[in-house]
Amino acid sequence: MKDPADDHDPADGHARADDHDGREDRDRAKDAVGTWHRLADAAVLLDGFHALKHAVRFRAEVLTAVTGDRRAALALADELAPDVRDALDGLLVEVPEATYRSLVPRPHPTAVAALAVRPSREAGLRALAATPRTAPVVVLDQPRNLGNAGAVIRLAAGFGATGVVTTGTLDPWHPTVVRGGAGLHFATAVERLTVAELPPGPVFALDPEGEDIRGTKLPDDALLAFGSERSGLSPELRARADHLVSLPMRPQVSSYNLATSVAMTLFHWSAAGGAPISS
Repeated sequence: MKDPADDHDPADGHARADDHDGREDRDRAKDAVGTWHRLADAAVLLDGFHALKHAVRFRAEVLTAVTGDRRAALALADELAPDVRDALDGLLVEVPEATYRSLVPRPHPTAVAALAVRPSREAGLRALAATPRTAPVVVLDQPRNLGNAGAVIRLAAGFGATGVVTTGTLDPWHPTVVRGGAGLHFATAVERLTVAELPPGPVFALDPEGEDIRGTKLPDDALLAFGSERSGLSPELRARADHLVSLPMRPQVSSYNLATSVAMTLFHWSAAGGAPISS
């Protein structure tokens, strides 16, 4: 009698295995997209590979992560973030390019996006209020530009600042701010407060009429306050300030970009003996 196995084509087994893997991939993509639609309104949008990389590195709770090209995203991880490569391998789900583009308002060149849980406000307020502080808090007084706010958060995280506080109407967790901050919101405390709610500490406010900052030592527990891009310090913040300081500037140059001003001030603090920045 002929053995039925004699008629078996190995290619059929491979085809069935490929079909099974394909179904699994499609199911994973469907689940990831369903999770996205269910949670997007309450979650933090991590827009791009670097935002996801930093969020994972600083232990954010990532709810779902998608990419239009999983192989390219993991190649980026191999090159730029091998410390979180395995974590990204477990998180990233490939979806069709059109699906990825439908999930984000402005597709990122890396074709990566994720949703994460926003840290609790209570935890942020505790971090900002804890004393003694070893690094300043940056205060943006009624900022207007979302991209500038994101750049400042990125700077603050890089210098190891205790946190960034905004006053006024700008939401420091707006997706455009998180994009500008490259996901480094999870590396420092970021909250919106009123001037009356600012954490304790001496306020050093940047103002063109202030004393030259080069003659001032900024203490580690300082609140470094910067006015809005257009109108400067609000009356409430000016009244709260303990010191007005100014950055060196050539005559007839009207101002610096907000992020540039924050960078110069944080560098001045760190160069005068501020908290060390680990490599």
